[in-house]
Amino acid sequence: MRAVVLAGGYATRLWPITRHRPKMFLPLGETTVIDRIYAELETEDRIDEVYVSTNERFAHDFEAHLTDSGYEKPRLSVEETHAEDEKLGVVGALAQLVEREDVDDDLLVIAGDNVFDFAIGDFLEYDEQNAGPTIAAYDVGSPERATAYGVVDLEDDRVVDFQEKPDDPPGTRVSIGCYAFPSEALGLLPTYLEDGNDPDEPGWFVQWLQSRESTYAYTFEGDWFDIGTRESYLDAVAWSLDGESRVDDTASLENATVGDDAHVMADATLVDTEVERAVIFPDVQLEGATVQRSIVDEGARLGDVDLHDAMIGAYTRIPGGSIE
Repeated sequence: MRAVVLAGGYATRLWPITRHRPKMFLPLGETTVIDRIYAELETEDRIDEVYVSTNERFAHDFEAHLTDSGYEKPRLSVEETHAEDEKLGVVGALAQLVEREDVDDDLLVIAGDNVFDFAIGDFLEYDEQNAGPTIAAYDVGSPERATAYGVVDLEDDRVVDFQEKPDDPPGTRVSIGCYAFPSEALGLLPTYLEDGNDPDEPGWFVQWLQSRESTYAYTFEGDWFDIGTRESYLDAVAWSLDGESRVDDTASLENATVGDDAHVMADATLVDTEVERAVIFPDVQLEGATVQRSIVDEGARLGDVDLHDAMIGAYTRIPGGSIE
């Protein structure tokens, strides 16, 4: 069995933090969003090879990251796009990858911005019991949240209905971007696209597929975060820190308070500053600041500011205090 980690998006909702950085590289405690996935796939015996599907704009970043990481299984498979308006769509990019890499066996597909706490091995073990595609499903708890995802209706773990982003969802259990496709199902990708179906969200393909062959759902009750917004990323950070804070040993704090769910990274300097539920990237200087529910990117210099629900780009300068 092979695996694909989908990492071809441009994460515009997280700009400016992700304008020059793939969101999959966002830190989560001691690791990153995508390294959590790499690490599991690296030790999973059922997986022989891992393709990292990304775009030409970020291909060099992923290549450098893999070189530094020392993983043996992952390798790049690059789609020919440079910007959001050139995207092939997830299904279109997956079909192109299957053809480009000559994939002729079963395939595990995972969204690279997925943070979940079930074991990939458990998902694959469940998939082996089924004679058809398998998806991972999670109860988001509210119809309002469910409208943003593919909503799943089940009978004895078999998918009997799938609605992608419905306005009036019939339930709150959703597909979370983890799929196991048999080779026969992958062979239907060209038919799906040639019939003019939506090439973007994989949920549309699952919706089309489950009406043609038996499709199953692996359900879990742990935690899941879809890293697409500032709020969801900070929620995932809080989860990874387990309600505490993390301050790098090289960070400098002078009359500064770092509250719960905050991550202060290397060589950051905080003077007369309060930080809570925030991510402060390396080499940031904050003086006379309050930072809550916010992200401050590397090299920023901010003085006498109150940040709430904000995202500050790299090397931003807001003079104040002794910062000039």
